[in-house]
Amino acid sequence: MAEEQESLRPWLVLHRAPYLGPATFHSLIERFGSPGKILGAGRAALSAAGLREETVAALLSPDEAAIDADLAWATQPRAHILTLTDPRYPARLREISAPPLLLYVFGDPDCLGLPQLAMVGSRSPTPSGQETAQEFARHLAGIGLTITSGLALGIDAASHRGALKGGGYSIAVVGTGLDRVYPARHRELAHEIATQGALVSEFAPGMPPLAANFPRRNRIISGLSVGTLVVEAAPQSGSLITARLALEQGREVFAVPGSIHNPQARGCHQLLRQGAKLVETAQDVVEELGSLVAYTPTAGTEEPVCDTVPELDVEYQKVLECIGHEPTSVDTVVERSGLTADAVCSMLLVLELQGFVAATTGGHYCQTC
Repeated sequence: MAEEQESLRPWLVLHRAPYLGPATFHSLIERFGSPGKILGAGRAALSAAGLREETVAALLSPDEAAIDADLAWATQPRAHILTLTDPRYPARLREISAPPLLLYVFGDPDCLGLPQLAMVGSRSPTPSGQETAQEFARHLAGIGLTITSGLALGIDAASHRGALKGGGYSIAVVGTGLDRVYPARHRELAHEIATQGALVSEFAPGMPPLAANFPRRNRIISGLSVGTLVVEAAPQSGSLITARLALEQGREVFAVPGSIHNPQARGCHQLLRQGAKLVETAQDVVEELGSLVAYTPTAGTEEPVCDTVPELDVEYQKVLECIGHEPTSVDTVVERSGLTADAVCSMLLVLELQGFVAATTGGHYCQTC
């Protein structure tokens, strides 16, 4: 164990050096041959390789306390640091342009090599979008796909929960160090993922959730996966960054269409116009991926479908028919139904309590199925 820990030290010195990203690291490996040889090259050779003075200084006089802290973190049960040369480092991720030189993993590192589908989307999805993500993930995890996402609010969290509910693996790639959970409300979810999959980061323990970290995290989400499925996304959503990176990495991109009135569907429609595969059922993903993955169906993996809607009173049915799957305002329901505002509000409350509709942002409602 001590020998293994010491073999990580040169990697951690390079990883913690300022202005030394994956692309620079790979050029140094080509030039010098190994992390140890890079560190032993001397000031003149490192400067001749084009490194900044701050980078050279950090390589020649590394922060040993910080590196010792990284190594101490890796002594915890189920904590791992995987370098590019580690056989457990995921092969698909190694194929992308400038892959991370190392990964911090908490959980089962072997699941990183399983066939994965990235599922991403809005942090503020509609109730139906959240339900779609969870049911797709449940079904796809049940037939052997590992569901990978970013532990964010909304679609990410729904996808992780669906995979866990389906009895499959889930992987959360995060934009912080693994000594913290962001957002904090997902602490319990992160614990569940770590016991039924893995938490992954290229950032050392202690790294806070900086905005610049998340695009870097997104390239790992797409890079680990055979394809990326976007469930709901606004036109400026970070999910579209993940989809673009997936295309650049030569991976499949899927999008679930939505109502033209739903702003959270416009990002998906944009992807579809750009050539993403339209997905209406989980089976569409399975058929498109074909031989790229090997499926192992398990019990309870039937295609997600809506339950039959029980019979409603005529006026309640009328109100329900006036609400689409896109968010609909109370005023619109009043106008469509011809009923009074008081009657509509009363019936909406009952329909919500019975699970027929769900309240969304701005006092809007949408059907749940």
